[in-house]
Parts: sequence; C-alpha cells; structure tokens
Amino acid sequence: MIDTFGISRVIEPKGAIPVTAWKIDNKREINEREIRISTRLVHMEKSSFEQICYECGYEEERIKAKIIDIIHKRGKLHNPFTDSGGMVYGRIEEIGKIFREKRPWYNIGDEVLCNTTITSVPLFIEKIEAIDYNYGELIIKGYTILFENSPMFKKPEGLALNYTMTTLDEAGSIYSISTLVKPGMRILILGKDLVSTMVYIGSVKKALGDNCYILTIMDNEACGSLTIKQIESAILKYADRFRVVDVTNPISSVEEIMQEDSQLMDFTINCEDLSGSEVLSVLMTKTKGSLYFTNLKNGYSKAILIAESMGKEITTYSLDQYYEGYESFTIQLLNEMRDALDEINNLYENSKRAHNFGNKAAAQRNINKTNRIDDFVFASPVTKALTDQVINIANYDCNIIIQGETGVGKEKILELIHKNSNRKSNSCVKINCANIQDNLAESEFFGYESGAFTGAQAGGKKGYFELANNGILFLDEIGQLSPALQSKLLRVIQEGSFYRIGGTKPINVNVRVICANNIPLHKLVEEGKFREDLYYRLNICSIDVPPLRERREDIYCLAEAFLAKYNKQYGLCKELTGDALKRLASYDWPGNVRELENKMHRIVINISTNIIDIADVDMIINESIYSDIAFDLKTSFSKSAGIDFGKIIENQEKKLLEYAIKQEGSTRKAAAFLNMTQAQLMRKKKKYGL
Repeated sequence: MIDTFGISRVIEPKGAIPVTAWKIDNKREINEREIRISTRLVHMEKSSFEQICYECGYEEERIKAKIIDIIHKRGKLHNPFTDSGGMVYGRIEEIGKIFREKRPWYNIGDEVLCNTTITSVPLFIEKIEAIDYNYGELIIKGYTILFENSPMFKKPEGLALNYTMTTLDEAGSIYSISTLVKPGMRILILGKDLVSTMVYIGSVKKALGDNCYILTIMDNEACGSLTIKQIESAILKYADRFRVVDVTNPISSVEEIMQEDSQLMDFTINCEDLSGSEVLSVLMTKTKGSLYFTNLKNGYSKAILIAESMGKEITTYSLDQYYEGYESFTIQLLNEMRDALDEINNLYENSKRAHNFGNKAAAQRNINKTNRIDDFVFASPVTKALTDQVINIANYDCNIIIQGETGVGKEKILELIHKNSNRKSNSCVKINCANIQDNLAESEFFGYESGAFTGAQAGGKKGYFELANNGILFLDEIGQLSPALQSKLLRVIQEGSFYRIGGTKPINVNVRVICANNIPLHKLVEEGKFREDLYYRLNICSIDVPPLRERREDIYCLAEAFLAKYNKQYGLCKELTGDALKRLASYDWPGNVRELENKMHRIVINISTNIIDIADVDMIINESIYSDIAFDLKTSFSKSAGIDFGKIIENQEKKLLEYAIKQEGSTRKAAAFLNMTQAQLMRKKKKYGL
C-alpha cells in the first residue's frame, strides 16, 4: 500500500493508522510524501481543552506542561481522556518531492491551515508561549508533519485566525445544516459558545435569509469571559429570540421557554455536549421534525431512545464527514460574517472578567468516564494505564514492589492483583511490618514449635509464610524490617523453605511476595538501610501508584463513590453540587484517597442539609488548620512562664504559609486563600525559607 496518510509514522501499536495509534513518530525529518509546517497556532477541540484545564486546576504552567507531556508520550496532541484533537496553523518550511509533485500549488513560506484532526498528525511543541482561553488555542513554537492526503489549504486573507479555526473545526456540520434547513422553518440552536453559535446562525441565514424563525439557547455556564447581556446583544442582531437556561435541568428549562412561546421547533441543532441537552432537544422538537447533533458526544443515540419512549417521530442527524471543498463554503460564510465575528473578538479583548470555566461539563465528563473493576473506581487515563499494567502483571506469578505515598491505595492495587492472579482462590495475608516488635518478628514470620521458648503455645504456631502458603504474602512498610530479619526473609524467598523457631525439619512453602513502602526501596538501598540482594529478589516488577493530585479526574468519581457509601450506611440522600465537586478536585490531597474518604465521611455527618455546596467542603477541608494553631499555642504557653510575642506570631505565620502552599498547590492560589497578593506571599516565603 502506498503510504499517503502516515502509516510509516506509527510506533505503537504496529498495524494501526495514525489517528488510532497510541504513539506516532514526530521526528523532524520528512520523507518524499510529507510536508513540515513551522507551527504557530494550535486550536484544541473544546472538550479536550477544558478537560486538560480542569485536570491541571486551571493553572497555566501546569496546563502547558500537561499538553507537552501528552505530545512527548504520544507524538501528537491526542488527549486520551476525551479522544479528541483540533487543528493547526503555520508556515510551510519543507516539502517532500512526491508531495510537491502531487500538490504543486504549495510553496515554502506559504501560510496554511491543516483541517485534519491533530490526533492523526505528528506534532512537536518546543514551547507554549500563550493560551487563549476564549477559543481554546495555543500560541506555540514547534512543527507539524502533514501527509500527501492531509486536508489543508492556504490561510484566507482578512479573517482572524481564532474564529476561523474555531469555525473550520465545525465546517462539516455547518455546510451540511445549510443543505437541510427549509424556508419557513422554526429553528432552535442549542449553542456551546458564542462564536460557534453565531456561525450556525449565519449558516441558516445564508441558506434561508429572513424566511425562518431562530431561537437560540445557551447554558448558564457557556458565557466564558463575557456577560449574558453581551452575548444576548450579539446574538439578537441575527436571531429572533435568545434564552439562557440550565441545560442539565431540561424539564424545567423547557417549561420556562414554553411559557413565552408554546410552539415547538421544526429543526433543532444541538451543539452542546452537556448531559440533559439531548432531552431538551427532543422535547423542543415537534413530531416529524428534525434534530441535528454536531458531535458524537452530545447524546445522539440517547436522543433516539428518548424520542422512541415518548412516541415522537423525529429525523435525527449526526455530524457530517469530510467533504472536499466544504472549506470554501465555510470561508465564504466567514467573510460574510466578518464584522460580527470581529466585534466578538473586540468583546473578548476588552472583557475585564476572568474566563469562567463551567463546573457542569467537567463534572459530567469525569463522572460519565467512571470505570469500575470490582470495587476499584477510577476515571483518570493515568489510573486506566495503571490498572492495565496491574492486571497484566497479575498474570505473572512473580514478586512485586508497590510504591506510592501514604493513602494512595496500595492495598487496592494488591486486591486487584490477587483477584486477577492464579492464586485468587487462596489466601492473601496482609502484614504491616511497622507494627511488628523486633523481639517477636522472627516468630511472627516463621512460627515456632511447641516448647520453643517460655510462653510458647502448646502445639506451636504457624507463621505468616505458612499461613500464606500457595497464596500471597503482602508486606506493607517492608523498609521497617531490621537487617537481621531482612537476611532471613531473603533466604526464604530464595530457597522456598525455612525452619520454625525450635524446629528441626524444613518447611517448604510456595508464596508470592508483594511488598509496599512509602519511601522508594531503592533510596533505602542507597542509604544502606535495605539489603540490595533482597531488593533485587523482590523487584521483579514494580508498580508506582501516583498521588491523587496527579490523577484529578479520579477525585470526582471517588468523591461520589464515598458519598454513596456513607449515604447508604446512614440512610441518607445527600448530593454534591458542581461547585463542591470542583473544590474537592482543586485541593491537592496530601493524604491522598484515605484523606478524601475521611473528609467525605466528615462532610456527610457534619453537614445537615441534603445539598452539599462549596462552602461546606471548604469548612471541612480547612477545619484542622485553626485547631492545630491553637494546640501549638497552648503547648508553647505550658512550656514557658513567659512568651516571646514576636516569635510566636512569626511561627504561626510560617505555619499558615506552609499550610496554604501545601493545600492550594501554587503560590497564586495560596495568596488568594490568605487574602494577600502573590508578591506579598513570595516575600514571606523567602523570609521563612519555604
């Protein structure tokens, strides 16, 4: 097969094509059928951009680092969580021989837009210089490799790149809709943002002129950095009616809309991917009307079932495929709407409001993506990769080291291994080595014979290794074992046999040893605190469990799971608001999953109302700081007849700073938490050497 769309660039898995591959080769050198674009602007699909922003706590430096990390791992900007991409703009800097022969109208230095998804093309980013949150666009220094058949065209003159790229990302649907709408129709556009909503209105108007009625609806979190009044003013210059509703509450939203006009719509365009939009769309569309979904994530299949359940006959359409030349229609439309779109750009540029990231979309994306293996709940692609690794390793009957901070869920990983291994029908003995007294350790591990020492049980006692025979022995905090016991442990693992205390016959065992430690064992080996030979016997496979702050998507589903658990335990029906979930997700959780469960348990017990809001979450998260400070002060008073006021104030200020920085995860957020400027916090941080 002639490679016209990048098959030779696929690294993993072999046999895939670039758009479905996990990793592709983004090396700079090109072959004869390729072209390299010096890339200046990357437009990201909305759900992908918002998911990354959420995962990174809306911290710009973390967002940049996350995007570059995705490209480093995959060779392309392909968000594994949303499975969506975007498009790029740049200048041609090198053209392959065959590419030039096939497409001779392109020359080095031409400014081009690539309107194929960036999930299918190699991309390298050296630096992200800025982020435009209104359009989900990255100003970068880097390059993109395109292929012989990659859709691309020269940059149109006179149009701003931001709204041009946003519109081209929707071009297939924009063109298709213009061919489907008919004169005299009542048309509903359920928009996701101002620019794309305006373009869909423009597409309808281009086809029908004023011979139609257009109702535009947007969710109350879709305003970005603009006010509802500004959006309404822009839209009502072209549409007949505009409403802002809570899309996630479709029944009451429809009732509210119908109070003013009870007539249903002939043609509904659903651009919103919030859950609830599909219900609202079906309810607002008349029998024998048409419903068009502009992407596959906004409930197309669900809407068909909803309409069927209501006995409502509706013709449904979903986003259209690539058509050669549809960009010409889109560019013509943009030129006709240029004044209106330039005016929107001016609104964004002059807006004094911070960009409003919606809570609903983030919450729904993460809850809808919840995965469950037995009682192990997760949503993060990081955790998905971890569970895939764990289940694979479980099949190999070898020793394992599980590493991670306190509370990350190392025992949950152990349970996954046990349930998916060939030892699942045998026992899994769990031991915390930190709780074993040195003088009893040998008898606990290896057991003893009757009369082995004063106080020994008649008939002797089995040790941990015998209890775990043919199963798994889990040794938590193995780094706490004494050197002498480490030596004995090594011998058992090597030889598969041992002697009980006071015994004369060897006892043979077949045990899979899995151990865990908060401090990486290789560090203890370097410090001379752990035997190197034992380390290599144990470290056949190593599993690193990331802290909760590095897999924030999991916070949503874990919080909901813990809430459900304690609701059931106490016979309650409490719920978390979107703001409350977002606050939980923005906290860094130094105690990881264990701390999250503790806080959720406390929230259920201490909050009397059924609706748990952000203020309730803040109260529980922050409650310990004040009691800790009060305790420290009481301790200081009890130890001294007199006190040094200045020193005490300095100590408490330092503790507050430490707490805020640790909790909030960045100096900007910590400063806001303490109600001071970032510059003030940085000076105090430097003063106390934090």
